[in-house]
Amino acid sequence: MISVVIPTLNAESGLTCALAALVPATVQGLVREVVIADGGSGDATEEIADIAGATFIRAARGRGAQLAAGAQTARSDWLLFLHADTVLQPGWEQEVASFIERVEQGERPLAAAAFSFALDDRGARPRFLEAMVALRCALLRFPYGDQGLLIPRELYASLGGYRPLPLMEDVDLVRRLGRKRLVMMRARAVTSALRYKREGYFVRMARNLACLSLYYLRVPPKTILRLYG
Repeated sequence: MISVVIPTLNAESGLTCALAALVPATVQGLVREVVIADGGSGDATEEIADIAGATFIRAARGRGAQLAAGAQTARSDWLLFLHADTVLQPGWEQEVASFIERVEQGERPLAAAAFSFALDDRGARPRFLEAMVALRCALLRFPYGDQGLLIPRELYASLGGYRPLPLMEDVDLVRRLGRKRLVMMRARAVTSALRYKREGYFVRMARNLACLSLYYLRVPPKTILRLYG
């Protein structure tokens, strides 16, 4: 029913946990396949994908290009795009199955869904960031890629799919999707806080905001990528 697409680049540190969170849904038959779209890893990413039974493909480096390539390879009617350092929390599969059922039975219009944002870190700073993301999503229905995106293939195709952007590919697709066709789920997607801990929470938050602002000012994504790091 669902093809999970994960873009990777030297993702061995988080990929095992991300894949393990998909096992219950795979056993239930909800997840049909996992496609790892790799941008040229030099670590054990391919070996981890092979052990997990995932389909491993090589794609041009850049999340947009990798996500697009993974979607082309995927065979299911529903696509779930995840980052390699994002772990879906137990119980996500029930909420997703219910959402899919409502869409397929015509109880709600064709729509996509994203998860609630969480970080794998303790303290006030990660909780503050989580609260800000929750507020943004409640007011604007504007999730980022680290919150995952569940979308019917039919809707994905009608939007033109992911564009081959090195950055902001998630913002680009969500903008085309529009808030009326996006549902925020309660299930959490817990993402690695490594970047925030390494650079400092408020420095990273400011950099993310600057990147988003530059994108809306039509600065080329390649230029924004140099700022993002």
